[in-house]
Amino acid sequence: MSLLRILSFFILLISIYSINQWSKYPIGNTSFWWILDAIILFIFIKIKNPIFGNKKRKNVFTIKLYLFWISICLIRGLFVAENYWEWKNLIGMGMVLLLPLAVNMSSNERIIQTILATWVKFALPSFFLFLPFFIYGDAIGRYLVPISFLLLFFPVIQNKWKILIISFSLFVLLSDLAARSNIIKFIVPFIFSVLYYFRLFLSVKFFELIRLLLCLLPICLFYTGITGIFNVFKIDEYIGEEFTTTSIEVGEKVEQNLKVDTRTFLYIEVLSSALKNDYYWFGRTPARGNESASFGSIALEELKTGKMERFSNEVSILNIFTWTGVIGVVLYFFIFYHSSYLAINKSNNFIIKIIGLCVTFRWAYAWVEDFSLFDLSNIFLWIMIGMCYSVRFRAMSDNDITIWIRGVFDKRYHFIPKIDYDKSVRNNAPLY
Repeated sequence: MSLLRILSFFILLISIYSINQWSKYPIGNTSFWWILDAIILFIFIKIKNPIFGNKKRKNVFTIKLYLFWISICLIRGLFVAENYWEWKNLIGMGMVLLLPLAVNMSSNERIIQTILATWVKFALPSFFLFLPFFIYGDAIGRYLVPISFLLLFFPVIQNKWKILIISFSLFVLLSDLAARSNIIKFIVPFIFSVLYYFRLFLSVKFFELIRLLLCLLPICLFYTGITGIFNVFKIDEYIGEEFTTTSIEVGEKVEQNLKVDTRTFLYIEVLSSALKNDYYWFGRTPARGNESASFGSIALEELKTGKMERFSNEVSILNIFTWTGVIGVVLYFFIFYHSSYLAINKSNNFIIKIIGLCVTFRWAYAWVEDFSLFDLSNIFLWIMIGMCYSVRFRAMSDNDITIWIRGVFDKRYHFIPKIDYDKSVRNNAPLY
């Protein structure tokens, strides 16, 4: 069996892991999923990618620099971990931080096409088998992450598959209005995809403006928040009207306020912990978490760690800051900034520009919510980033990428387009 087939099968298993925490019948244990994650990371490194491998790799220096810093943080963690739970967090979150290795394989269009085709063929029908027993609330959107990815290609997908994608997307949106993250992560890709219909009227400068706004917006909002000028999470202070909905949690209906601020106190705890313990530059390594008055009692009393800490938070950027410091956050930012720049300014097709916008959106959303998990959401994030870095994907014409995405649903479109790189350079900015 080829590494690609093994990887495609393991991605199917990751679909199950992505909803395991909502399951009444959890599948596997920590050791099982760790072994699976480790094998996937190994395949990311070993899988052959001759197309990308034969081209200049200077564009991925941001990934290499980030992974180098992650490696240093993991090595430091070996000397920081003091108990079972800290070792467990070091291993588990360490593998999450190594997910950028996926860029090696996600720059190859045949690999991504095969992974998507396998998921559509097997995981999508299985959704209905899991639905009565496992899936409710947030789990629905977590399982259907590849559908949100396919929404980026919506304008160039065949009509019968458009209907299917829209149907599953509507199911996510209407199943639980309290699952705000799912709703946002499905609506935004669709909005970006609509830009394709106006491609004749939209310039690169338009895309570049949106890209820069999404890159800088969270930093600006962070500044206004800590200075007390404006806190975007306290939206209830600016909108008086009530917005409530009913969601299902552990089989029970729960009323939730959609405007409730669930993030400000996390930022306060994480930043206060970093300043108090003087690890804001280099991070605390994935072996440790931030001091937390809200959740630390779990580690102190139930896990018996002797420390009032929370190992990870719902906000991705807070985890990266805690584990890798300001240095890690800056390096992480440059990955999103550089990959989206290449996608928008150095691509020969419109879809990759749209994917570049989605990548910058995920950077901005990392300041709101994005769990640090080895799940479909993070795997497809790095697939998108890899596509932005890929000379092969960026050199495709609109027609090439249309045929490529249709190959996910129809074997007749399975092919590797012959790309004339010199022609691509003449038609657009240099791909490098």
